[in-house]
Amino acid sequence: MRAVIQELDAIVASLSPLDVDWMDETAGSAIARLKTVPIKETYSSEDIADLLDEDFEEGILCARLFLALSKDSMTERLRSMLGPGGIGSTRFARDRARFVEVLEELGLLEKMGATINYQPVWSDILAERLRSGRGSAIQGQKRGRGLEDFAEKIVEQVFGKGGYETRCTFVGAEGLTAKCDVAVPDRSRPQIVLESKGYGATGSKMTDIIGDLDAIIAAKRHDCPFLFVTDGLTWKSRLSDLRKIVHRQNQGKITKVYTMEMGSELFDDLTTLKAELGIQQTKNSIA
Repeated sequence: MRAVIQELDAIVASLSPLDVDWMDETAGSAIARLKTVPIKETYSSEDIADLLDEDFEEGILCARLFLALSKDSMTERLRSMLGPGGIGSTRFARDRARFVEVLEELGLLEKMGATINYQPVWSDILAERLRSGRGSAIQGQKRGRGLEDFAEKIVEQVFGKGGYETRCTFVGAEGLTAKCDVAVPDRSRPQIVLESKGYGATGSKMTDIIGDLDAIIAAKRHDCPFLFVTDGLTWKSRLSDLRKIVHRQNQGKITKVYTMEMGSELFDDLTTLKAELGIQQTKNSIA
């Protein structure tokens, strides 16, 4: 593979949005469940019990949405008010009356009445709360995993199934170790290391990747190519961090940086590296 010097402007120009659906199966099920709650002016302890009976975890999620509490805040309050003995389905089954009473003390009945009778459509309010809370986290997870899957698919096309390991800790020079997304052909002595990170929102994690990359650079053998795949338009708001990554590429510490738009280049470069490094497919890696 020919050594190249990449430029920040060229990488920025190839960035694309990592659009994903915020709703996963749990979120969709919770929204469907909320729409079955009967519409009435006031609610009782029986309504809270009904919310938790069919599927406790789903019911607690619905209760959190009515109360507009994060998972951590809800957990903290339930533990404080219920005391020792847990706050899950087993505790609810064992101490049903007290569990429902605690949710009443948190104001769940009033919140249910106020939210459900709010105009224009009460379920839209809860859906928005779910989107901005859990949905935001889900989007971040999907962006990262989507980019990992994108890179892995290309690796599989070149090296076949079983010709690499994913999301592992590899052993590099002098026994040093680091985490990576792909190690070819395996983690014990990789000949190619690949890392992928996708972002849709700015934040500390965009800076944290510098440390992750440096850990790989420090651990890998000097003759082991290190490929980095990233994307997301929010890099344009963190050009200083992206510039540091490009600088490491220019120093030869990172062999090459790719975006999804550069997928064909990644395929071609991996094919070239496979030939140059003499990486042979094992029986398990032949498709």
